[in-house]
Amino acid sequence: MTANSDSNVWAETWRHDIHDELTNNILAYWMNHTIDTVHGGFVGEIDDNNEIVPNADKSLVLNTRILWTFSAAYRLIKDDAYRSIADRAYQYIVQHFVDQENGGLYWMIDAQGAPAQVQKIVYGQAFAIYAMTEYYRATGTQDALDLAIRIYDLLETHSYDSGDGGYFEAHTRDWQPNDISELSSNTLHEKKSMNTHLHVLEAYTNLYRVWPADRLRQSQSELLAMTLQHIVDQESGHFKLYFDERWNSLSGHISYGHDIEGSWLIAEAAELLDSPELIARAHSTAIRMAEAVLLEGIDSDGGILNEADASGIIDSNKDWWPQAEAVVGFYNAYELSGDSRYLDAAQASWAFANRYIIDHQHGEWFWSVTRDGIPTTGKGKVNAWKCPYHNSRACFEMLERLERALARSASSE
Repeated sequence: MTANSDSNVWAETWRHDIHDELTNNILAYWMNHTIDTVHGGFVGEIDDNNEIVPNADKSLVLNTRILWTFSAAYRLIKDDAYRSIADRAYQYIVQHFVDQENGGLYWMIDAQGAPAQVQKIVYGQAFAIYAMTEYYRATGTQDALDLAIRIYDLLETHSYDSGDGGYFEAHTRDWQPNDISELSSNTLHEKKSMNTHLHVLEAYTNLYRVWPADRLRQSQSELLAMTLQHIVDQESGHFKLYFDERWNSLSGHISYGHDIEGSWLIAEAAELLDSPELIARAHSTAIRMAEAVLLEGIDSDGGILNEADASGIIDSNKDWWPQAEAVVGFYNAYELSGDSRYLDAAQASWAFANRYIIDHQHGEWFWSVTRDGIPTTGKGKVNAWKCPYHNSRACFEMLERLERALARSASSE
């Protein structure tokens, strides 16, 4: 058996396993369990026992991620059932989340669809751009692209820091500055964060695919450069997490999941901009970040640990989303470098998720497991932050990347 045929065997087997997980578990779960037949759209929360939590609020993050997921599923797999879910998500978001008076989208609505938290949080606006552009890619719906462009213009008008660069976190309903962030109870509520900038970068990348306007190219090029200059610690290979207005770092915490996710999103953004200088910087940074996670953040069982600081590991649980992002991030580093250690790490991350994170009995993925592999409780299967985006996206990405690998292998035989 030749090296190429060996490659074909593992790549084809892995591709089959990923496709099965995507279609028969992840997408099937969200289609079968999350439709809100009472109030429309999708339920806001499902608990650990797969029971719908009555009258739970519905978050912008959850709903835009559902839209992104099923738009991507329809675009890549062409199953009309996925188009139906994407249409449902799009229509519900437009009808209930869009602020018709002030522009942008509400952070949270109640179970009946009325505004509940009306702040304009940039993180949520970014996911609206990401989802609307993916829906446009899948269906050609011009109104979705037009909405994405309007949100982009709002961010550039109200959130962009023309003095020091980057984007401020939060705004009131009418886009006035607001110091209160709703991202999570763990944030420092500072002016700028890695997480918001990472997902603005991700959103602008998807928008640029379909709307390569000069002003967007300028925004994205600057954002990527700011990310490489201020957010990535080039010495350690980790993201800095929180900043004041002038990019002074305010936290020494390390988030291994964000590091490995950001590594491939940075590379993707640079490749789409097609700037040789940015591509070179982004590729070397992506490999450096993957290497840091490989050396510091991987447990002996192949799982990604959550967080660390200068003293060492401070959160040894293994949440679902870093495991998904590690598959793509490590495989991306393998594609860029040819170093088989990254391929091994990507396969180990998938094996860990398959063994410990995927709920083979009740569907979807557990929120987290302890370092001993025991599922944690209390977060449930669906909530404002537990969504189908990280795990489905890992599957979409890997299906496309493995298919390219198989095509290259076949052509070289």
